[in-house]
Amino acid sequence: MTHPFRNVAIVGVHNTLQARQLPGHTSLSISTEAAHGALADAGLAMSDVDGVVGEFAGEMILGSAGGPRSRRITRFGIPMLLDAAALITSGECAVVLVAAGGAGLYTDRSATAPWTRPSNEFVAPYGMFTAAEFALMARRHMIRFGTTHAQMAGAAAAIRNHGAANPQAVFFGKGPVTAADVMASRPIAEPFHLLDCSMTSEGGCAVVMVAADRLTDLDRMPVWIHGAAGDTFGPAYVVAPVFDGGGSGDDAAGWVGRRAARRSLAMAGLTTDDVDVAEFYDPFSFEIIRQLEAFGFCDEGEGGAFVEAGHTAIGGRLPVTTDGGTMSFSHPGINAQQVQRVVRGVQQLRGECPSGQVPGAEVAMCTNGGSGALFCDVMVLGSGRP
Repeated sequence: MTHPFRNVAIVGVHNTLQARQLPGHTSLSISTEAAHGALADAGLAMSDVDGVVGEFAGEMILGSAGGPRSRRITRFGIPMLLDAAALITSGECAVVLVAAGGAGLYTDRSATAPWTRPSNEFVAPYGMFTAAEFALMARRHMIRFGTTHAQMAGAAAAIRNHGAANPQAVFFGKGPVTAADVMASRPIAEPFHLLDCSMTSEGGCAVVMVAADRLTDLDRMPVWIHGAAGDTFGPAYVVAPVFDGGGSGDDAAGWVGRRAARRSLAMAGLTTDDVDVAEFYDPFSFEIIRQLEAFGFCDEGEGGAFVEAGHTAIGGRLPVTTDGGTMSFSHPGINAQQVQRVVRGVQQLRGECPSGQVPGAEVAMCTNGGSGALFCDVMVLGSGRP
């Protein structure tokens, strides 16, 4: 049986400058800058593109002043990339651009970013916001398995130290950070402290995919999609999440992404032992521990010990979120922050990371979302053609 993504190659990636604020930029302008950067990385031009995916797909096609192109106005990271891959596998397109960015969205500079303050009637009366929703899931895990504040803080410290070493990160140079530092930062939503949480920033990123027969025209190492799948229990941030919601065992909302990870690895013909680097989405420290367990890198209740043993740090058994993630690298809006997990995975497999390069990395697992948001998307990338 032919692999569904055998003819889809990722040949270009780019992150723009990431900063707490990018004066003069809009989400469209920074997405456009990212698009041109990814095309340059691939050795292509906008005139080569016949498909665009993203929130601003229509605007980019209009701004390019070219002929007709296919478009998918998709959001949320990995689903955007899968729509791009589908345009190629269907034969509709040969070169597809995926671009995303956030700038000028967070202008009031209050304690929580606007997208973390749901206003619907099911959560607003109770003072719910994103940190509180993820905290509910973390607290249930702590009660059930004995996971500690220190273990979660250790997960955050490892990621923040990856960002502190990354010259492209917003928090470059702001380290080293210890678990004690994380626990000493101000409380946000028990059990989370400030340094357990992602930051806010601005920036853009983009990915270019091509049909495999175009590779003969390009002088660029391709990276391949070996597997991908997604799980959801409903719309994010509409109802307060419950760890045991949805059913028991593997069907519990607290293990969202387990089914997706299993299907992605099965599609790839791989196991967790084959994964060299994990570019996990990191909205809060607990999500790292939870994903390690949900995806099968360790047993339920053992994620905290896995982190304490140093396995998620650079040089460990499974380096996690090696650019600093949303805690230290960047957290620009809703879409770019999720595409950036795949951008970093591609950089790892190319051996082109400005910091935190995992020697000889051949397989990367990238994720989006998390238990507090009731969804999790998984993508497995490989340096070899599936």
